[in-house]
Amino acid sequence: MVMPDCHAHGGLMSERELFDELKKIDTPTITNVVATYPGQDLCLSLYNPWTENWYTDNRLSCWYPELGPVAGYAVTCTFALPDPSYPARDLMDLLKVADAIDAPSIWCCEQKFPPALADKVGLSGGIMTSSLRAVGVVGAVMNGPSRDIHEIRPMNFQYLTRGICAGHGAQAIDAIQVPVSVCGMDVAPGEIVHMDENGAVKFPGDRLEEVVTNAKALAAREEERVAAQMQASGIDELRPLWGQTPYAKK
Repeated sequence: MVMPDCHAHGGLMSERELFDELKKIDTPTITNVVATYPGQDLCLSLYNPWTENWYTDNRLSCWYPELGPVAGYAVTCTFALPDPSYPARDLMDLLKVADAIDAPSIWCCEQKFPPALADKVGLSGGIMTSSLRAVGVVGAVMNGPSRDIHEIRPMNFQYLTRGICAGHGAQAIDAIQVPVSVCGMDVAPGEIVHMDENGAVKFPGDRLEEVVTNAKALAAREEERVAAQMQASGIDELRPLWGQTPYAKK
């Protein structure tokens, strides 16, 4: 996978520095820049905000909100029950893909288990998480449960999952680096995923510098507006400030 050269377009920050900047910005701010407010000066309008699946829905929970935002290139796979007629992939195959990316990555896993089992798959525990961390993965987003919260807590590795449970049965990796769908977000390999306690959002890898630039500008603008509104007393003082927000009627 070819990653964008952020210096090639006149950028002042390296790719690693851009990812460091993303860790300072909350996920709702990233969504606002990516697509939430089409037509606003800092919104890139990369997706139709309602018709495209570019961020996760409310089925996911964040394990470690204290870690703050993390971001990385999507490394994807699907898990399901073992199929005797189909050769399963090995976890080492997934780890090799992540290790080849010279940047942080996010593991995006779509669990495809039968409905009767879907809520009983504690898929990724301490062994798998420590292996992923060793090859540069900084977080995981998956549409099913996982386990070992206590063991993973000191690993500095974020999880967004649809629940938690203690065990699992036999399972297999069906595919690696394929498009996946995780609780309302469709992700392709190489897209960038940004995540925190609010959920996750994706955007194209070649828009990294633009997203960072606009998100920093938006965060500064909103900080100033919120500070001013916190000092306002009554509707008369609030009205002129409210007119500067994207919620105001034009």
